[in-house]
Amino acid sequence: MSELIVIGYDSSEKAEAARGALLGMAREYLVDVADAVVASADKDGKIKLNQMVNLWTTGATGGAFWGLLIGLIFFNPLLGLAVGAGAGAISGALTDYGIDDKFMKDVATILQPGQAALFMMVRTNASDKVIERLGEKGGRVLRTNLDSDAENHLRRAFESAHRAETSAHEEKTA
Repeated sequence: MSELIVIGYDSSEKAEAARGALLGMAREYLVDVADAVVASADKDGKIKLNQMVNLWTTGATGGAFWGLLIGLIFFNPLLGLAVGAGAGAISGALTDYGIDDKFMKDVATILQPGQAALFMMVRTNASDKVIERLGEKGGRVLRTNLDSDAENHLRRAFESAHRAETSAHEEKTA
């Protein structure tokens, strides 16, 4: 079963850094990321979603390929390419991948201007090592789909890692 974890940050830069760390851990095979989206609130409080996958581009690329292939069959590859890319881009824009956009915008309404949240959906349980490394980036757990015991364990591990990183940073600067 997939886990959904939402972590709040004071800025979109911190949320993007945490997403970068999460994707880095995915490359190390520590976690299997299905989706990771940063939602940020602008100065007017409007929520902007920064998706992991650009669906316009993905759709246009796939559509261009199929359009070119069909165009070759009917001896008009350029027309097929153009029509396929346009149709693919529209299809990609209308497709929702991973975490539901409406859900993310609803949850992100608690953000104050300038704040951000990292929405992550992982296919396997996030190990303590993953939580510890994410906790080093700061933030606080806002919401999960875990049962209450697992969520409390996650919150404690996350806060513990954050406190350890903060005290280590304070010792270096002192």
